[in-house]
Amino acid sequence: MRCGPNERLPLTAKISQELAWLAALHIGANALLHIRVANFHMHLRFIISFVSAAVIVLAGFAQDTSQLTVDHLVSKNIEAKGGADALHALQSLRLSGKMLVQQGQVQRAYLQTKKRPADVRTEETLQGMTQVVAYDGKEGWKISPFQGRKDPERLSADDLKPLAERAEIDGPLVDWKAKGSTVEYLGTEEVDGTLAHKLKVVRKNGDVSFVYLDPDHFLEIRILTQRMRHGAYEEVETDLGDYEKTAGVFVPTSIESGRKGDPDKNKVIIDKVEANVPVDDAIFHFPVASK
Repeated sequence: MRCGPNERLPLTAKISQELAWLAALHIGANALLHIRVANFHMHLRFIISFVSAAVIVLAGFAQDTSQLTVDHLVSKNIEAKGGADALHALQSLRLSGKMLVQQGQVQRAYLQTKKRPADVRTEETLQGMTQVVAYDGKEGWKISPFQGRKDPERLSADDLKPLAERAEIDGPLVDWKAKGSTVEYLGTEEVDGTLAHKLKVVRKNGDVSFVYLDPDHFLEIRILTQRMRHGAYEEVETDLGDYEKTAGVFVPTSIESGRKGDPDKNKVIIDKVEANVPVDDAIFHFPVASK
């Protein structure tokens, strides 16, 4: 039945029309709700997938960050010293100067000679007497006139540990993998007001050295070594500074060393650095006449 503009629909028709509108609205609302729910689930699945992928990436990154940081810092240290080529070209090193002991009250003439692969000899002279400590890569010996012993004496295996480390021309970080060491980056730590990079070096012989690098120049400013020696635990702290360039390599000329916390550390001041000087291997070996 068709009605004009001024005519009214019968009541039943009007109710039917309103019910139809309500039904349409209900269907539309349900459809919209389903669309929104579907979109929500789709976005939720996307977020879960993204977070899962991020977690996997971050986990892998966390596993590699330590090693990447170690490699970066070691590379910076090598570069700061003069580069790998210059370091490897340095076959011998002779350091001359003075050693201050007993809080600087006593001064001894100081001479240290190093030669690759693992030789070192240190001499301290006072009032005509010379104390000698030497290592040829296999055995070590000493002459101790200040203690009243003028004949050479062989050193124990425990005493060889610090000598083997002292013989290193490059320091503990260069070629650490070839040396059988492991290195771990421990973040930063303050050293006399400087926030230095701290690396833990575990050597093949079991000794542990904490190496502190200057944050700007990446050179060693402190090395703290922990070891068992003669059945007792010891910590030896060595501060390094006043680097000078010789044969393309930066070498510390101020070295202060002693037990951690001991105010009476020995201080070595180097006046002359000589690189690649001819060195007779015999000076490192136990004296033939004394065998």
